[in-house]
Amino acid sequence: MGERHGASRREWLAGCLGVVGAAIAAPARAQPFARRRVIQTVAGAVDPAQLGLTLMHEHVLVDFIGAPEASPARYDANAVFTRALPFLRQAKAHGCATLVECTPAYLGRDPRLLRRLSEASGLHILSNTGYYGANKDKHLPPHAFTETPQQLAARWIRECEQGIDGTGIMPGFMKIGVDAGPLSEVDAKLVRAAAIAHKATGLPIAAHTGNGVAALEEIDILERDGVPLSAFIWVHAHSEQDGTLHQKAAARGAWVEFDGLAPKSVDRHVALVLAMRAAGRLDRVLVSHDAGWYHVGEPDGGEFRAFDTLFTTFVPALKAAGLTEADVQQLLVDNPRRALTPHG
Repeated sequence: MGERHGASRREWLAGCLGVVGAAIAAPARAQPFARRRVIQTVAGAVDPAQLGLTLMHEHVLVDFIGAPEASPARYDANAVFTRALPFLRQAKAHGCATLVECTPAYLGRDPRLLRRLSEASGLHILSNTGYYGANKDKHLPPHAFTETPQQLAARWIRECEQGIDGTGIMPGFMKIGVDAGPLSEVDAKLVRAAAIAHKATGLPIAAHTGNGVAALEEIDILERDGVPLSAFIWVHAHSEQDGTLHQKAAARGAWVEFDGLAPKSVDRHVALVLAMRAAGRLDRVLVSHDAGWYHVGEPDGGEFRAFDTLFTTFVPALKAAGLTEADVQQLLVDNPRRALTPHG
């Protein structure tokens, strides 16, 4: 694709959405923000209206070695910065204003690195609190198995109030992970801990979820614990083949996230969005790539998948399938803003 053609596509997309050029906000002082209607980025608090076009689920760095060994000592942050920055700048040039970085604790979460990348790229970047119980609990610290939901929630609330790992950088959402349902005991405990932490902080809960059975169990737990389901994001919902479960979750108020967008999946992702639109549930849909990332332990971080398919292929395909500019605005700007705004 030539530069002139790429530039015209970016200009078209920016014209449709009007979101290019959002500025990074000045850092906010670390303080409890439970009921302030702002969104915490790694560079400070921003008004939700500043988010603009948002990629809801991406990664800069991931370390799959497991909780006992995961450590910043396993990678060179400067090398990661150099490798990741061009991809973030590319996303910014395409019209992206905000990137939600979904790497959780014990899997390579690095808020200092994300702040450097945010400042260098001009993107708002969000980090998270919470624990990841998917992948058969490989990435859970030992205390996750012995502590109560209240004790786990207290750890996450503390990060919301004091910052992550002594950085003063505040999480913008919770990230948990569960395997396919029925939920294991520890996975159900993570959901209950997230419910407690949400009620204290207002933060949305993004849950890597193994299948639709697990998603509906999570929804049941959260609802019983008094959490509004508009605070719950079913991550990787595209992996569930039964579209009726997407609609059931959306009808109950949950967010249904079709991430995993890649060149080979564009047709399926378009079909998923169209099905939700036909059911009158477009206002509960989120989309993203689940792309990146620097793979700790692989030479030069391995393959880094760009955050560009949404802009170059997916949005044009949506419009060709009949979605309006207002529909695209809803998917990429309005829905993410609503999903990420803390509950008051």
